[in-house]
Amino acid sequence: MATRACARWRSLSLRIAAPATGSASACPWSSDGAVPTRLARPLRRGEPEGPPEPDPRAQTGNRRIVWSECLNYWKHDSAIIDEGAQLGEGTKVWHFAHVSPGARIGARCALGQGVYVGNDVLIGDGVRVQNNVSVYDAVTLEDEVFCGPSMVFTNVYNPRAAVARKNEYRRTLVRRGATLGANCTIVCGVTIGAHAFVGAGAVVQKDVPDYALVVGVPARRIGWMSRFGERLAFGADGRATCPQTGDVYELQDQRCVLVQEGRLP
Repeated sequence: MATRACARWRSLSLRIAAPATGSASACPWSSDGAVPTRLARPLRRGEPEGPPEPDPRAQTGNRRIVWSECLNYWKHDSAIIDEGAQLGEGTKVWHFAHVSPGARIGARCALGQGVYVGNDVLIGDGVRVQNNVSVYDAVTLEDEVFCGPSMVFTNVYNPRAAVARKNEYRRTLVRRGATLGANCTIVCGVTIGAHAFVGAGAVVQKDVPDYALVVGVPARRIGWMSRFGERLAFGADGRATCPQTGDVYELQDQRCVLVQEGRLP
C-alpha cells in the first residue's frame, strides 16, 4: 500500500514539474514563477514513503491548488470553465467560480470565489472581479475594471418569471479603470465612464461620466476621482491635481477631463 501511495505522489510531482509544451503558466505564489520545489520534483531515493509535506504556499484552505496543464491561466480545482471559454495568460479563477462557454476574458484577471461569467461577456485585461459577483450576458468590462464583492449586474430592465425576455437584454459597458463598489447595483443599459467610482451600495440607473464619484439610491454625483483613486479638489480656476500622481484635471462643460498626465506610482 505504501509503495502504491508513493508511486501516485511521484506521478503527480512529475506531471506538475513538466507541463505540456507551449504552457506559459506562471506560479501565482512565487515571485520568480517557479513551481514550489516539493511539488516540482519526484521523490528522491531514501525519502519516506507516502505523500510529501505540502508547501504552505500551495494551499487554499484544506484544498490543494493545482495548475491546469496545457493552459496559460490558472484555476482552482473546484472552479468550472466550460469548453469554448477564452481566458488570457496569467488569469486566475478561484473557488467555485463558473465561466460559460462563450465568455472572453483577457490576461492577468482575477475571478474570486463564487464568480459567474455568462456567455455573451467580454472582459479586458487586468480586471478584478471580487467574490460572489455574477457578470451576466450583455456586459462588457474594459481593462482594469474593479468589481467589488457582491455587486450586481442586470441585463433585463423589467423581468417577469412568466415572460421570456432573452431577446430584450440591454447592454452594459464599464469603461477602463472604473471601480464598482461592494454591493452596488448597475441597472442594465448604462455606461460607466473611464475611472469612474461607484460607491458601496449605490444603485446606478443612468450613465456615469468619466472620473465621476457617485453614491446613493439612486446614484448621484458628489465629486470627481483621479485615475489613481484620489478624490479631486478643484480650485477657482477649475483645475485639480492628483496628490499621488501629479495628474492635472480640468472641469469642462460639467465634465472632468485629464489635461496633463503625471506618473502612476
